[in-house]
Amino acid sequence: PGNGPTCPAVRDRILLYRDDAHLTNVAAIVLTPRLERLLTGAGALPPAGAPAPAPSAAPGADGWTELLRDDFDGPANSRPSPANWSYDLGTCYPGCPAPRWGTGEIETMTDSTENVRLDGRGVLEIVPTRKDGRWSSGRITTVRSDFAPPPGGVLRIEASIALPDVTGPGAAGYWPAFWTLGSSLRDGYTGWPGVGELDVMESVNGRDTVFGSMHCGVLEGGPCEEPVGLTSGPQACADCREAFHTYAVEVDLTPGAREVRWYRDDRVYHRVRADAMDAGTWKRAVDHGVFLILNVAVGGKLPEADGATVGPATEPGHPMRVDRVRVATRSATG
Repeated sequence: PGNGPTCPAVRDRILLYRDDAHLTNVAAIVLTPRLERLLTGAGALPPAGAPAPAPSAAPGADGWTELLRDDFDGPANSRPSPANWSYDLGTCYPGCPAPRWGTGEIETMTDSTENVRLDGRGVLEIVPTRKDGRWSSGRITTVRSDFAPPPGGVLRIEASIALPDVTGPGAAGYWPAFWTLGSSLRDGYTGWPGVGELDVMESVNGRDTVFGSMHCGVLEGGPCEEPVGLTSGPQACADCREAFHTYAVEVDLTPGAREVRWYRDDRVYHRVRADAMDAGTWKRAVDHGVFLILNVAVGGKLPEADGATVGPATEPGHPMRVDRVRVATRSATG
């Protein structure tokens, strides 16, 4: 109408529409990709190849909403699901702000099935190996980095793990761990420890002990006692190398609770309450999304602080075995 824009019935020798209400079939084919490009450019559609958004889950009968569960089913010597897991590779974070992963460990992380694999019986294995005197191992992280407690609710992260079955001089330098980092550290290491690290389970040097820790605040000292962090201290676990145990952490933002709890086999053994630090430090440490990490390091500051260093007697080939990983939330109303 008037002098406004018009829509030509024929373009590039193609009849686009018969009348005001009917596109031709050819027009639908021609115009669809053009429309997709316009919507993608405007941000109304995700880019091609982008992962689909995670489906929303309904709470179960126990009030928990499951966000992730991986039972590591799959053929022997296959990789864990790429829908759930990605690999950290090499010897440092992107941009290398902290060489040797910031801890002094000596291995190179790979995506080889020699280091990270399914055993074909529902178990993930992360295996340190040595070749020509050089150590390799595996470190996987969840694809998702948005695991967070709902407002006033609870986030629970757990895994069923058997530690590497090696002890004595053969275990010197072994450092298996299950832990989380704040989502802002996905592409680097700047902002640590302020954005939070929760060590759900760590063990070193084949000891009959495990421990959990929270890192937060500032690099030295501060309310979180860095660089050691707010740790549980060693927890006796005589059969943790032979048997699977469930290690869990809960970030509880429920009014009146507001604490982080560590569990082994559903028994609480460590707590850090919000009133252990100022409100800003607490919020920066826990009130945001996180991603999960499973790895076996070789060497580093923590094994050395325990009195052992990697040497010729350290035995390669002993895996940390993971039977299950689960993440769930519970809302403030249950």
